[in-house]
Amino acid sequence: MLEERFAGVLAGAAAGDERAFDALYRDLHPALLRYLRSLHWELAEDSASEAWIEVARGVSAFVGPEKAFRSWVFAIARRKLIDRIRYETRRPGASFDDVPDAGPSVPDVAELVLEKDATTHALALIRTLPRDQGEAVMLRVVVGMDHAEIAEVMGRTPGAVRVLVHRGLRRLERELTERGLRSVTP
Repeated sequence: MLEERFAGVLAGAAAGDERAFDALYRDLHPALLRYLRSLHWELAEDSASEAWIEVARGVSAFVGPEKAFRSWVFAIARRKLIDRIRYETRRPGASFDDVPDAGPSVPDVAELVLEKDATTHALALIRTLPRDQGEAVMLRVVVGMDHAEIAEVMGRTPGAVRVLVHRGLRRLERELTERGLRSVTP
């Protein structure tokens, strides 16, 4: 959104305008869901829902530009996902291994169709990275956040985020080269 338009939409959402909140939701939700799915497929939908509830409760107190709003929403969603993972692993009789993480147990028809899409393959490849590298790459490349915004979401320094993104992208490059999907340039 343009910054002036964003300010108006944010003010409307803060005042309780459902259409304004819907505009914020429609703008951010697809990227938010892709991000959460890259971290933990099965808990992504619930975590996103819980995050949007918290955003709805706190939007009237939020002040700042669109980039800060995006960072705020993604940080809330990340915390909600972490809380959900902790909850799932602490249930009586549950262990961390009981919480599936690799993808949907039974893919639906839409996922089967999307599987041929390059984005789906890229997300699957990103999921092979160590968790912190994959998360940083997702936020940088897929969501489009800068290093400072990612640092805010992940609770790290911008320098540490730069290193994570760099290492993750280099690892992806090596993987693609090994698969013969990327030509090596001198």
